[in-house]
Amino acid sequence: MNTVLPNDVHPAWLPPEAFRALGSRRSLVCGEGTLVDTVRHELALACARYGGSTDQPHPRPDAPPSDDRPAAGTSYELVFALVPAGLLPIAAAAVDVVYRRRHGAGALGEEGFLLARHAEVTVVLAEAPAGLLHGLFHLVRLGESAFGLTRPMELHRPATRLRMLDHWDNVDVHPVMGQVERGYAGGSIFWQDGARREDLTRVGAYGRLLAAGGVNAVSVNNVNVHATEARLLTDRLGDVAAFADVLRPYGIRVHLSVSFAAPVTLGGLPTADPLDDGVRGWWADTTKQVYESIPDFGGYVVKADSEGQPGPFGYGRSHADGANVLADALAPFGGVVHWRAFVYNHRQDWRDRSTDRARAAHDHFAPLDGQFRDNVILQVKHGPMDFQPREPISPVIAAMPRTRLAVEFQVTQEYTGQQRHVCYLAPWWSEVLGFAPWGDDGPTVAAVAAGGPADGGGLVAVSNVGDDPFWTGHPLAQANLYAFGRLAWDPRLDPAAVLDEWIELTFAGASPGGPGPVRRALHAIMDDSWRTYERYTAPLGVGFMVRPGHHYGPDVDGYEYTPWGTYHFADRDGVGVDRTRASGTGFTGQFPPPWRDVYESIESCPDELLLFFHHVPYGHVLHNGSTVIQHIYDTHFDGVEQVAAMRQRWERLAGVVDPGVHARVRERLDEQLRCAEEWRDQINAYFFRKSGVPDARGRRIH
Repeated sequence: MNTVLPNDVHPAWLPPEAFRALGSRRSLVCGEGTLVDTVRHELALACARYGGSTDQPHPRPDAPPSDDRPAAGTSYELVFALVPAGLLPIAAAAVDVVYRRRHGAGALGEEGFLLARHAEVTVVLAEAPAGLLHGLFHLVRLGESAFGLTRPMELHRPATRLRMLDHWDNVDVHPVMGQVERGYAGGSIFWQDGARREDLTRVGAYGRLLAAGGVNAVSVNNVNVHATEARLLTDRLGDVAAFADVLRPYGIRVHLSVSFAAPVTLGGLPTADPLDDGVRGWWADTTKQVYESIPDFGGYVVKADSEGQPGPFGYGRSHADGANVLADALAPFGGVVHWRAFVYNHRQDWRDRSTDRARAAHDHFAPLDGQFRDNVILQVKHGPMDFQPREPISPVIAAMPRTRLAVEFQVTQEYTGQQRHVCYLAPWWSEVLGFAPWGDDGPTVAAVAAGGPADGGGLVAVSNVGDDPFWTGHPLAQANLYAFGRLAWDPRLDPAAVLDEWIELTFAGASPGGPGPVRRALHAIMDDSWRTYERYTAPLGVGFMVRPGHHYGPDVDGYEYTPWGTYHFADRDGVGVDRTRASGTGFTGQFPPPWRDVYESIESCPDELLLFFHHVPYGHVLHNGSTVIQHIYDTHFDGVEQVAAMRQRWERLAGVVDPGVHARVRERLDEQLRCAEEWRDQINAYFFRKSGVPDARGRRIH
């Protein structure tokens, strides 16, 4: 196991300094297994740097004394132990008794752990090796505070079983999509020049970062499966197995995106009809071979009947038929199929206002509730469109109680600045996870993802790393990757507190004046950065005012007359999409009460979603007293001023943070300010020309 990165690769939130508190103490690790060995390895590296030591007891408590058995009376400051453990110091045994009395056996599960401070010993107990690994990284987050005089017993368990990242990496450099589709941090860490990278050190370091954040699964190739990616399922399976070997020590299970048409393109069959016996047999045999190579393989990710990808519609079958044939093949091995609900008409007539892309996922999938196998996870984007800066939640999340649902986020910032803009997304994700589709007394989105059939479907996000030295291109975009893992583990966490964790870890020991100046500056820059981005881009939930194709920068009418279904319908009288039941597409009717009525009414619809649900005049008065047109002008001017303030705050950190980090962030903030000004000028000029209404404050409208 190698966690030593090249000197030019940023350590992100696991710099050596973050391990100082652990590495300066004497530790005892009780237990066996690959992940327990990882705990020992991490402690050994930290102790070698900071002067501590780590011991391992003899595996049998009744075995005769030997050189590797701790001497009687040895004092430890930190103990990691599986429960039951062969040999525990008195402190750990005492905590074990209390734990069993309070919680009962089996309470921790596969990944949970108990943290306690007893008799001047900090103890981490777990029932499975993964729990010890997560306990280790939690202690890294706590630092010296884990060794204080008093610490109440804490029980830590993940809210969701599956916490997964989807990579959209191409094996070959695609002529249109490049090396990583919707990736903004360089090339793939997995693939290079059409082959698996020979040096997988960064893949292992990536798994380490993910484990420290709480992620436990990745898919390693693009959901838009091209010819070379398809072969990963068969004759290039060894490449996937190599990634699994490197990621396994950090508890990360590998998944693979596969094409629904694989029986035809790879198996030579005349059909991919999911009800065909030959097709079912091909998937069963192929999946058996996958598990022979990768015994802990996680399962398949499928994008079908979406944006040109083949699917069951081609054979007159339903998406339940399509998903179930793969699920049946995976079931004997404990695998799952993530079936994406991103299915819509991408060849729409822009003149037809009755067709609504926002309705599509619900129209396709809600009637299929209860028809999917237990190991099918329907992967639903958190909004009904496509990760715009502001959307309502997808009504599919509330419509399928008998189906396992995974809620999908986008860590890579396709529509939120593409990792060239500071846009800390955790506050938005927290709003989504805390949203109650059935009203305040009902379950939240997070509860749906964690509960439901077979312990729910979990949370999934599109990853944002590449081979850039800073992993994410923009060093501050690392915070989104970290925050996704933390919120997937515990959706109740405060996004500001998660950001504080990331700052403390990432900049540990980096500031000669202490962490305070860096922490204060980064909170000022990042806490409200998602809303700042929203202010200077598309207003009031309307979305998609971006340049077609690459989706960076303003182009108000770029998608307005295309077949993609992404319209704002601005004219001389008003702007917005009528999605009401009374006069529009009826999309509001897909929500349960009370939201179907909240969104239906122009009086009760939240301002930030007004143009998503209603077409209104420019003079319509918002709840804050401003008109729509004046709100557009004001927010775009305000957004630019806020970006300028971000840049000024960062400049004051020159000489305080690493020069390379400072230079990269400064360059990104320069681009963000330039782009924000472009957004302001284009959006304001467009709506001034459409409406003919001048700015009430007399500012120049370009």
